Amino acid sequence: MRAVTVTPGTAGSLSLVEDYPEPATDEGSILVEALAVGICGTDHEIIAGHYGEAPPGFDRLVLGHESLGRVLEDPTGTLQPGDLVAGIVRYPDPVPCPNCAVGEWDMCRNGQFTEHGIKALPGFARDRWRIPPRFAVGLDPALGRVGTLLEPTSVVAKAWDHIERIGHRAEWQPQSVLVTGAGPIGLLAALLATQRGLAVHVLDLATEGPKPALVGALGATYHSTKVDQLGFEPDVVIECTGAPSVVIDVMCQAAPTGVICLAGVSSGGRTIDLDAGALNRTLVLENNVVFGSVNANRRHWDMAAEALARADQSWLESLITRRVPVESYAEAYTPGPDDIKVVLDFAA
Repeated sequence: MRAVTVTPGTAGSLSLVEDYPEPATDEGSILVEALAVGICGTDHEIIAGHYGEAPPGFDRLVLGHESLGRVLEDPTGTLQPGDLVAGIVRYPDPVPCPNCAVGEWDMCRNGQFTEHGIKALPGFARDRWRIPPRFAVGLDPALGRVGTLLEPTSVVAKAWDHIERIGHRAEWQPQSVLVTGAGPIGLLAALLATQRGLAVHVLDLATEGPKPALVGALGATYHSTKVDQLGFEPDVVIECTGAPSVVIDVMCQAAPTGVICLAGVSSGGRTIDLDAGALNRTLVLENNVVFGSVNANRRHWDMAAEALARADQSWLESLITRRVPVESYAEAYTPGPDDIKVVLDFAA
């Protein structure tokens, strides 16, 4: 069968393998036919050789952690043939650490977790894949082709889950949220904010292209200015750019008792001037909380599926700016200037 693979740690090794082995039964009892795989920055970093780990006994890693498939067989009866399904990306470590032991593998403490298409598990960019029932998330049939958005939505569902847990340390009545970055994660974070009835503001550098209209379609306000020029103090901030200057700016901009979630991953090697004392004074005296969030556990995947089912399907479809057939895989993994979400289509 076909599979899109790389040699981890080797830049320029992306290739389409035509005779990749069928998934072994020890990968899981549910056999799935791939429909599509979403592409994100993590894939680009693995292709560039920055990280990635092949499964034991393999030299190559199958890419793809944003999955959408159709069940071919499930002897357990958890799902039925024909059901839409997505596969959870991260599996708990084998020790397990205290968090993995209770299903909170997104909070793994020893780093021995595995991840489809990233770390020691084959990804979903192959014609067929298997998944254990515990890690299979059934999707509303109405979602259809936008089901590939479930994985990034699970990431922001976790972010919102933790924001709300932190917020309820005291009497908490948030009114406004600022999302920095209007990529897929930022736009989906804004979607979940509007579903919570908040006044939503999205900040991004783009002044042209699809982003302003997508934000407007949510009933949110789009900004292309600097953070300190916004003119208001948000109760919640979800930072999705990873840009160091933006990270610092949002910490200074949040309202008293504000919650700042850092969901963007920064690259190293960049320094900025920072008055650490002033920043510390602001955070302490205003009782603000800054925390990082990545990945998701089963509860968040289920929350994400519910959020997508409630969303406007045409808006979700608009997030997918390119659908590329598997045969043109190299084109799919080449970023375009107006890309929001690119999908590799196995059903084309």
